[in-house]
Amino acid sequence: MNEGFTIWFTGLTGAGKTTIARLVAEELRRRGKKVELLDGDEVRKHLSDGLGFTREDRDKNVLRIGYVCKLLSRNGVVAIGAAVSPYRETRERLRAELGDFVEVYVKCPLSVCRQRDHKGIYRAFEEGKISRVSGLDDPYEEPESPDVVLDTAKTTPQECVSEVMRALEELGYVRPEMGEEGPYNETEKALVEKRLSDLGYI
Repeated sequence: MNEGFTIWFTGLTGAGKTTIARLVAEELRRRGKKVELLDGDEVRKHLSDGLGFTREDRDKNVLRIGYVCKLLSRNGVVAIGAAVSPYRETRERLRAELGDFVEVYVKCPLSVCRQRDHKGIYRAFEEGKISRVSGLDDPYEEPESPDVVLDTAKTTPQECVSEVMRALEELGYVRPEMGEEGPYNETEKALVEKRLSDLGYI
């Protein structure tokens, strides 16, 4: 089982990427993983200061986050990237370069994202203060084959975390947690024992 890998959250502003990424990070730490969360807005402040929102600048920011994720993951850390990352080609480049890459599409209708508008991005656009907003006057290209799709208009953040963790378990990045009864409950144990007995093993 590979200890280091990258989880990449993509979706529109207001979809819930950072909220869910933080909760997933908490759950992974609870399970004993070393985790670092790289939020797109935070990276802009510290690594991409001066970049604008042209396609070229957006890609530079995303690729910088991806580079840090690569350094972290190859050293046994679970790197979590959370950024709009609107262009499909750039995300596929990340997948190819990082290798152990789990793409999580945080899907949410634009109308719901605009209602949430925690950062005031959509309001600023409507007031003519900013332009080049993904999903409005700039494109957002939905992933074609994401590893996980989260519909945050219909599911709670905690339900989304459960979906992500289930996918990580199925993909072999995280060991499933055992309940108090272990891998089998009493009924399942009886069925297994009967099957082994029928085969002559016990």
